Amino acid sequence: MEIELSVLLLIVVLGFIAAFIDAVVGGGGLISIPALLAAGLSPATALGTNKLSSAFGSFTSSMKFLRSRNVDFKMMMKLFPVSFAVSVIGAFIAVRLPGEVLKPLVLVMLIVVLIYTLFKKNWGAIEKENVLTARKIVILIVFAVIIGFYDGFMGGGTGSFLMFLMLFTGFDFLRAAGNAKVLNFGSNIGALSLFMLMGEVNYTYGLAMAASMVLGSYAGAHLAISKGVGYVKMLFIIVTSVLILKNIYDFIQGGI
Repeated sequence: MEIELSVLLLIVVLGFIAAFIDAVVGGGGLISIPALLAAGLSPATALGTNKLSSAFGSFTSSMKFLRSRNVDFKMMMKLFPVSFAVSVIGAFIAVRLPGEVLKPLVLVMLIVVLIYTLFKKNWGAIEKENVLTARKIVILIVFAVIIGFYDGFMGGGTGSFLMFLMLFTGFDFLRAAGNAKVLNFGSNIGALSLFMLMGEVNYTYGLAMAASMVLGSYAGAHLAISKGVGYVKMLFIIVTSVLILKNIYDFIQGGI
């Protein structure tokens, strides 16, 4: 397909913005996937191309959080292979099943996440002692499977769901963001490997967006670490609210 300079520039700019937000609380796909669709890519190729650029972005922010010691490395290394494997399955289904199938469920889940976060005033302000009990291991594995599959299948809101999972298991907002990015990197490269095998990646757009996402991810993670828990919680609430509005809009449009 013919590459227009103006389209490429738009992808780069929106890629930076998407990665900046995604590095902190997720939800970057809300910006990057529509940008790729607007560039003329098919839905499957847009998802695959987004995974290519997002993998670079999530790796950058993961390393930034790791270096600042805001990741529970041992716990995440146990969950990383799970996130990788199930996202491959999700990506395989994504090229065969319309995303509208899951949208109503995603909308309900996002609303629950937002309400819970708003009503639990001190939730995520202070990290609790994290001991891997049998109950916590089961919760982490089950939801890592569900979220990893969802990321391979659709992706929008994955970061918000992963952060909610980490908050629920006792991490503060900053450590939850770091852990979420590590798992998100796993699901990104898992889905990407499948999309690449199926030829559903546009490397020109994907690598151009990846370059800007590396910068956006670094800037977003750096600001989150320097601003602390309060900043991350505020952005989490804002992005989750926007994701809800976007899903409501898509649901209404799809029903008309």
